[in-house]
Amino acid sequence: MREQVDAIFAQWQTERPDIDPSPVHIYGLIGRIQMQCTALIDEALAPFELTRGTYDVLTALRRAGAPYSLSPKQIAESLLLSGAGLTSRLNKLEAQNYLARLPEPNDRRTLRVQLTSAGETIINEAIPRVFDVQRELLAPLGLEGQQLLMQELMRFADVIDGRQSEAKTDAGSSEQ
Repeated sequence: MREQVDAIFAQWQTERPDIDPSPVHIYGLIGRIQMQCTALIDEALAPFELTRGTYDVLTALRRAGAPYSLSPKQIAESLLLSGAGLTSRLNKLEAQNYLARLPEPNDRRTLRVQLTSAGETIINEAIPRVFDVQRELLAPLGLEGQQLLMQELMRFADVIDGRQSEAKTDAGSSEQ
């Protein structure tokens, strides 16, 4: 993985020596780590006939607590998904009988998404497997390394969140 990122960096140095391509290392590694972790999690979820995407929907419902029910909008916001991106996942999980779309009791125009008993069973089995894979991947860093990585990632997330907040503030003030 690192070799691929180093190769991209070297190509930019050759093709555009007038610019500093150093961010390629960080963003390239983040992207590759995310892709590889998703593949490893998908592999761990295969026996459950789930993917990372469908697992995320089921865990959002499971984390909501009994009766394990949320609106589609709440799920989409929780997973940072568009409505269209969520719909395909809901369709697949509904076909597997892991969730049901039910009318909202207080507003018949909207729906609630709720885990079925089969969905609750499968996600309760899958969660420990995924956490074990994640823990296994982090183990070589040791506790201190994991804490340091978490601190730096949180710091970087704060930087990005700050930039997004500034952009929203700037966009709001330009509309007035």
